[in-house]
Amino acid sequence: MAEAARPFTPRHPAAAPLAVLAAGAAGSAYLYVTNPHDGGHILPQCPFRLVTGLLCPACGGTRMAYDLMHGDFAQAWLDNRVLLLASPYALALLARWIWEGLHGRSWHPKLSRRGLAVVLGIAVTWTAVRNVF
Repeated sequence: MAEAARPFTPRHPAAAPLAVLAAGAAGSAYLYVTNPHDGGHILPQCPFRLVTGLLCPACGGTRMAYDLMHGDFAQAWLDNRVLLLASPYALALLARWIWEGLHGRSWHPKLSRRGLAVVLGIAVTWTAVRNVF
């Protein structure tokens, strides 16, 4: 009998988080010199907004990241308040993933049902609020 094919997994637990870090650094380097407040740049468009004309929970995130990199915290707040408040948590998760990977451990954070409900509730509420007001 032939042995079943195993799915591809990175050879080291740090491979995936370091690849995400490298991709994020490359994207950030491009964004640093590309002002998304001005038109005519090659930047991703929000598919939700293209289809519905409404702002999604993450709309403004590119502008927010640009403003943060340039020290304009007030404008970053105006671009996307909820994403700005969630950013330190996302960076902490990335740091933990990298830390665990560099120490040879795989890390898979889990979100409880209550946690998932909170995240989805915030996203839906934020989408409604920013599109109504």
